[in-house]
Amino acid sequence: MNYIPAALIPAPYAPRHTPLNPSRRQFLRTSALAGASAALAPTSLHASLARTLTAATLNVPAALANHRLTAGWEYLQGPLTAAAAWQPSTAWKPVSLPHCFNAYDACDPDTPYYRGQGWYRTHLHISNPFSKGRTLLHFEGAGQTSTVYVGETLIGKHTGGYDEFLWDITDAIAAAPDATKLPVTVVCDNSHDDNRMPSDISDFTLYGGLYRHVNLVYVPQISVAKAHIHVALPENKSDHTSAKASVTAHLYNPGALTTPLEVTVSLSRLNGKRIYTHTQTIAPWQGESELASVTIDSPDLWSPDTPALYDCTVTIVSPAGVSSLHERFGIRRIELVDHGPFLLNGERLLLRGTQRHQDQAGTAGAEPDALVRQEIQLVKEMGVNFIRLGHYQQSSYVLDLCDELGILVWEEVPWCRSGIVSEEFKQMGRDKLTNMIDQHRNHPCVIFWGLGNEDDWPDEPGGMKKEPIRAYMTELNDLAHKLDPSRFTSYRRCDFARDIPDAYSPSIWAGWYRGLYTEYQKSLETERERVKHLIHIEWGADSHARRHSENPDKALANIATGQGTDERGLAFLNTGGDARVSSEGDWSESYACNLFDWHLKVQETLPWFTGSAQWIFKDFTTPVRPDNPIPRMNQKGLLERDMTKKEGYFVFQSYWSQKPMVHIYGHTWPVRWGDAGEKKMVKVYSNCATAELFLNGKSLGVHKRDSQDFPAAGLRWMTPFLAGKNHLRVEAHHATGTVTDEIDFVYETEKWGAPATLTLKETARHGDRITVEAQLLDTNGKLCLDARTAIRFALDGPGTLQDNLGTVTGSRAVQLCNGRAWISLLRDGAHTTLSVTAAKLTAAKLSIA
Repeated sequence: MNYIPAALIPAPYAPRHTPLNPSRRQFLRTSALAGASAALAPTSLHASLARTLTAATLNVPAALANHRLTAGWEYLQGPLTAAAAWQPSTAWKPVSLPHCFNAYDACDPDTPYYRGQGWYRTHLHISNPFSKGRTLLHFEGAGQTSTVYVGETLIGKHTGGYDEFLWDITDAIAAAPDATKLPVTVVCDNSHDDNRMPSDISDFTLYGGLYRHVNLVYVPQISVAKAHIHVALPENKSDHTSAKASVTAHLYNPGALTTPLEVTVSLSRLNGKRIYTHTQTIAPWQGESELASVTIDSPDLWSPDTPALYDCTVTIVSPAGVSSLHERFGIRRIELVDHGPFLLNGERLLLRGTQRHQDQAGTAGAEPDALVRQEIQLVKEMGVNFIRLGHYQQSSYVLDLCDELGILVWEEVPWCRSGIVSEEFKQMGRDKLTNMIDQHRNHPCVIFWGLGNEDDWPDEPGGMKKEPIRAYMTELNDLAHKLDPSRFTSYRRCDFARDIPDAYSPSIWAGWYRGLYTEYQKSLETERERVKHLIHIEWGADSHARRHSENPDKALANIATGQGTDERGLAFLNTGGDARVSSEGDWSESYACNLFDWHLKVQETLPWFTGSAQWIFKDFTTPVRPDNPIPRMNQKGLLERDMTKKEGYFVFQSYWSQKPMVHIYGHTWPVRWGDAGEKKMVKVYSNCATAELFLNGKSLGVHKRDSQDFPAAGLRWMTPFLAGKNHLRVEAHHATGTVTDEIDFVYETEKWGAPATLTLKETARHGDRITVEAQLLDTNGKLCLDARTAIRFALDGPGTLQDNLGTVTGSRAVQLCNGRAWISLLRDGAHTTLSVTAAKLTAAKLSIA
């Protein structure tokens, strides 16, 4: 059994996903993907792939191409052996891939998520169409250590949860008694392992399982293993009249065949216009060899506004068969000005960014492709031109989408919150960096190779020993430049090593973990002088979705100023330490929007500023935050974990999006409160020049947008509301038209007393799915609109709570949002009882039929 080194894995065997634009197909090859018919989920084929297969020297049916091992799997959780894996047992449960075995327990409020072995098994029908061809198992990523068996034969073990890996199982198939029913077993293990990156004290869940795609791949005896396209523009930085593209490739030739190959290299623009093709006959080669060097005149430059992509096809023909590999690439120039901005294609571009974890409500690390696409589209629609993929290599599909949509990328190795543990640990970092660059270097979206994150953490494995950490970071920095001299290296938060990477981000959390958000600009200007190339990675605030405040900045009066804005020690905890908004504040969406607003207005005014990436686009699970309003959730997202937008999303959109938009703050704020006749602020977020607000049909006037007029860029009105129902409507005017938004709400003028009574009521029913709302009332039955009490739902009887989703409406333990909380359940046709409890309060119960 041959393990194919990471350097030989990437695109040729990786069945990628349907792109946003079907004309931009990710790859083309004559290797065939196949397996048991019950275990395969075919994807759509590009016409050129079918034509290539038809023209092949072997009769390889096109229907075999582009399949995945999706169905036909079974799963068992717990320790096992390969020999026992095929013994009869009812403990195995059917699953489909991708699958994460922490999909339910990652944010369980009572029990830490499962750390251990998860076993997967299936039977494959092997039918390789190539005479003496090779059969491969390709994993696009699996957590965190994966061991593969055919029958009881060990195929190999891969350590690392995020890079792609591939095993050649040809010899194991030959030794098997029946290739039409080949038993394959994979055990994924996310147990504690100090020698594996990332460390256990990382602020995210180390998911386990086959949470990315698994593929069965057929190739001829000799095939194209990978191709890299190296692009260079003229040395004159203002000259973009031509570009040179060098095409290099590796072979997969385990049999050491020597028969000459017919090799064809073709380049074309996405409109199909061929710009280069050349065929030559050469002997098989070792390592990476240049096959073509091409001058491209008047190149289309890749940028966020015009993400122009090119196609490169490498085809080899031999007596063994035809192998064809299709790659995409882009042409662009990137520069970092010392103590100044980022330049793309010779022009200043402010990096307007966010960040992403691989996480989703209900599936955890096994986020379906359709939702990945939806998520990245939402990123783009917010106006983002830059994203940090933290804190590990993400799927090629994510990079494909960023290529197509025009989103620049920082991608990093999983060296997170750890000192130097061992030589084995160091080698893992070298391997992960090598694999990441090798597998993703053709993506024009990538501009930074991140070397790690927060490796100066208190009590980290291996200890925070400065010199060993500096030495290792220097080694990784040099390795990255050797592997890919065309991109920058980067690092976030390790102050004693800030001089090593090309770009560095300090810790600046103005207004959350230290100081006030009004100190943000001073912090940036201070840090600018300490490094050549400053970028600000990670800033923002937690917000409990649907929680709003009439006085969101109240906590700022208790926060010391002039002492820096960095995160120190264990400031991420909600208790202890110096006064800070993260522990003293109300975690409302209202406060988060003010913080976002201030940061964004500052960033617009700094001509020297490279840019930033807000933390984070979507809420995600973490084992180190059990006391958050949603236990074990990092709630700094602009979206909830199920991709429900929070109000903060629209603040960013108002600064960054080119498409006209307008949004009245408070779509999830059904009841506002205050004194009768008291003037209240209405905030409107828009990128339009002017906006007119109407309250109950009456105009409150037209305001002009000014990004430096805080808050809401001047689009705010002070007005009294009617007691009871109110309606707000806004009309925002831009050069070519008008956009509108409106909300309804109730204004409460009566005061409420101390919390006294919990109640439950059904609010929706769709088939067997029932949604219930809990309310906390005072002794007079008034809703306690400022209540943030922690409550807990429970079901006594048949049915299933829709919990552990990590959202405000999908958690059985959760803090109230302005006196309310929600949960859904699935009934099975019988009567059941839902209860809600809170400390020092009598439980409420609801009988559901």
